[in-house]
Amino acid sequence: MAGNSFGKIFTLTSFGESHGKAIGGVIEGLPAGLTIDMDFIQNELNRRRPGQSKWVSPRQEEDRFEILSGVFENITTGTPIGFVIWNKDQHSFDYDHLKNTYRPSHADYTYDQKYGVRDHRGGGRSSARETIARVVAGAFAKIFLKEIGVEIHAFIKQLNHVVLEKELTIDDLRRVDESPLRCPDAETTQKMIDLIEVTAAEGDTLGGVVGCVVSGMPKGLGAPVFDKLHADLGKAMLSINAVKGFEYGSGFRAPGMKGSEHNDLFTGTKDHLTTLTNHSGGVQGGISNGSDVYFNVAFKPIATVMKDQRTVDKEGNEIVLKGKGRHDVTVLPRAVPIVEAMAAMVLVDHYLLNRLSTMKDVL
Repeated sequence: MAGNSFGKIFTLTSFGESHGKAIGGVIEGLPAGLTIDMDFIQNELNRRRPGQSKWVSPRQEEDRFEILSGVFENITTGTPIGFVIWNKDQHSFDYDHLKNTYRPSHADYTYDQKYGVRDHRGGGRSSARETIARVVAGAFAKIFLKEIGVEIHAFIKQLNHVVLEKELTIDDLRRVDESPLRCPDAETTQKMIDLIEVTAAEGDTLGGVVGCVVSGMPKGLGAPVFDKLHADLGKAMLSINAVKGFEYGSGFRAPGMKGSEHNDLFTGTKDHLTTLTNHSGGVQGGISNGSDVYFNVAFKPIATVMKDQRTVDKEGNEIVLKGKGRHDVTVLPRAVPIVEAMAAMVLVDHYLLNRLSTMKDVL
């Protein structure tokens, strides 16, 4: 199976299945001498893990990570960083009825068509549990970015028809984890909770939008043509399970604006040039201009519902699939740290690429 590595200089290669012994990965590209806060990495994993509240999957995984190589006395050595997270709370028998069944809108059928074999226990490699490796790599990337003053804050912007209308400040974004749903507005959070409880009682699921803001951005990240910063951010976000759409800056509002309305006019001095607006989302010509990078990621409703659904088995026989197991009503609260992690990986990769692209950092 190809496609398990991400990045050019800062890279992650992940391995493992949802109901296998472990999920893990190898990180390459981080320079030697970076001090690693192990508690910070664990906290990032805690933000993603199941069992955080009554609105997410009750699967109880401690998600304790182990570093196998590349870090000595909490300092990176410059060698590959190997890590592993052991799976401990699998209920594989919950999936026995799916061995020969294709679940609607899952990867069951396509995996069979591509590989001729699949792990039906929770989806195997297609399970969202794979993203735990991304969160570890993203935590390492965040530690690197903190050294250069970059902050990444994702949050729930929309849950089904409930939309966050509040104009957010950096202080709002820094307090996002104070909300049980990671929506930085108490009134909107309560509306979302009410909707989740009604939907859970119906045995159904919800999708929505995760917004993300990157502040303290360096200028010059990204490259023309095929390696544009926003293109790599888009690929990173679209690689996350359940993601159906990505937009940055003005996104799909741009077609409804005139050029004179959309243009970001320059202001300031030679040493501190900025723009009056930021419809570009901090990226122009595929290269960061120093303004905040912001984007939205659309997530579909979770495909596993606690309702009867018509489907077929491997032989093409029509059957009724009954929902069972431990599942979220919505992925959004746990998707927030995953979105941040993927953004962090992209930014570190482009930062390191940028250092190689100009002589000023070589001489």
